[in-house]
Amino acid sequence: MKTREMHGNLLLLITAVVWGCAFVAQSVGMEYVGPFTFQTIRSILGAITLLPLIFITDRKKKKENMNIYMEKKEKKQLWIGGIICGIILGLASCLQQVGIQYTTVGKAGFITALYILIVPVLGIFFKKRVPLKIWGCIGIAIIGLYLLCMQDRLALFKGDTYIVLCALAFSVHIMVVDYYASRVDGLKLSCLQFLVAGLFAVIPMFLTESPRLEEIFAAWAPILYGGVFSCGIGYTLQVIGQKYTKPAIASLIMSLESVFAVLAGIIILKQLPSLREAIGCLFMFTAIILAQIPERKKKNKFC
Repeated sequence: MKTREMHGNLLLLITAVVWGCAFVAQSVGMEYVGPFTFQTIRSILGAITLLPLIFITDRKKKKENMNIYMEKKEKKQLWIGGIICGIILGLASCLQQVGIQYTTVGKAGFITALYILIVPVLGIFFKKRVPLKIWGCIGIAIIGLYLLCMQDRLALFKGDTYIVLCALAFSVHIMVVDYYASRVDGLKLSCLQFLVAGLFAVIPMFLTESPRLEEIFAAWAPILYGGVFSCGIGYTLQVIGQKYTKPAIASLIMSLESVFAVLAGIIILKQLPSLREAIGCLFMFTAIILAQIPERKKKNKFC
């Protein structure tokens, strides 16, 4: 495996850890504020978090005599990519937040993580080849996710429908990020998408909720984690990591957020997993390890 690809996979693994812990923050935050309020504030906070990093990065490039000014074509791609990624991310996040209110956390976790199956299927329409080994790993991961998250029978109700749409939106987001990550500055793309995602949730926030400052301040800790870590750090690592990792493998690694959510529940909320959940974690890690094993090159008989 190439060094860059290994670095990309490591960044995506860290992303999964950050997102897994974010489930705790989202759960606690929803006790104080509504889903759209939480989504709006954390997304805008995520965008603000990246501004100093962009400034430092540009300053470093300037010292190294590197050109920090984008050409008109690149600037146009950045704005288009940021707006598209932001709208899709905002839609996916809002659907997830709303859906969780009407379904169990187990179902929400399982259905959302179906993006690991939807991504390679969408990739076929963009003429991206998915190796047979990856399909096998996806199957193992699906079994692991089922054991990890599902505690009752799978039946689609109102909340489940929202989460299915959320999984589809996240799948499209992964594909769009894969397209733009190698074409524009990752930090600037991430910053712009958070700003757009936050603005996306503003209208439904004021239409359906009554955000109050005292409630927002009461939820400062989960909002801070959701904005700075989950958005500012997590999604930025996703954008950078996907530059060097194939979409199908990227979705597999990021789906480990379900495993780390369980671990975060044990450490922070003192929620011990059942034997079924532990076996699910084992399936997930097995799928990731198998996906990283490089394929053997066929030897030429005439050499």
